[in-house]
Amino acid sequence: MKPKHPIYIISKGRSDSRLTSKALERMNVDYRIAVEPQEFDAYAAVIEPRKILVLPFSNHGLGSYPARNWCWEHSISQGATWHWIMDDNIDGFVRMNNNKKTPCRSPAIFRACEDFVERYENVAQAGLQYRFFGGGQREPVPAFRLNTRIFSCILIRNDVPFRWRLKYNEDVDLSLQMLSAGWCTVLFHAFMQNKAATLTVKGGNTEELYDNGNKTKEKSQMLVDTWPHMASLVMRYGRWHHRVDFDVFKRNRLIKKNVVVREGVNNYGMKLVAQ
Repeated sequence: MKPKHPIYIISKGRSDSRLTSKALERMNVDYRIAVEPQEFDAYAAVIEPRKILVLPFSNHGLGSYPARNWCWEHSISQGATWHWIMDDNIDGFVRMNNNKKTPCRSPAIFRACEDFVERYENVAQAGLQYRFFGGGQREPVPAFRLNTRIFSCILIRNDVPFRWRLKYNEDVDLSLQMLSAGWCTVLFHAFMQNKAATLTVKGGNTEELYDNGNKTKEKSQMLVDTWPHMASLVMRYGRWHHRVDFDVFKRNRLIKKNVVVREGVNNYGMKLVAQ
């Protein structure tokens, strides 16, 4: 029950912490971690070299989107139809059931997500909700939510005509590209990622993107400029944020694939009825 699609981690300056790498190692999940050439030795000292992919660029000041696109193309070159792309600061995964979060060491969670999205013709991407957004509610949390942004732990269909392109909020932009074209996205609540909060883990693109105090406004403003009819700039919790109304994409409905089932018995001895 391991994932059938390749998993990529994009990482910079975090050979010491490598939270996502450690989490996947505990789950006995194979992955590839993409790093810049000047950091290969640091990562190779703590991760099997066969798992390390060396990016053909470094210190470009553009954020993570070039590395994300490079991994996308690499997965296509390997014959993959989908791929996972993960941030490097995810400290494990949980199973959400009856509003209770249970740490999960089984790689089956990734396979379950893959099997779900592949039932439909028009899912462009899916992902896991952040752990700190789930649990504690009085009302039951749905197993998944349709047509919203997907962050940090993302399963992407390879043949869609979109790519990462923004220095800031590149994940929101990619989701908006897909949703605006009529595709669906699936955000799973049944499985969640224990993503570290922004700026709490040393390394990454912190110095390039966030060290300047005005960068939080610049980050949000870039998304507003790209999607002026969808995004607005708001002040929340003492700093600038973007706000996007995803309710406009409720019209995007899942389209189930046509599946022909013949009479017989499956691998579990269960009788199948022709449809």
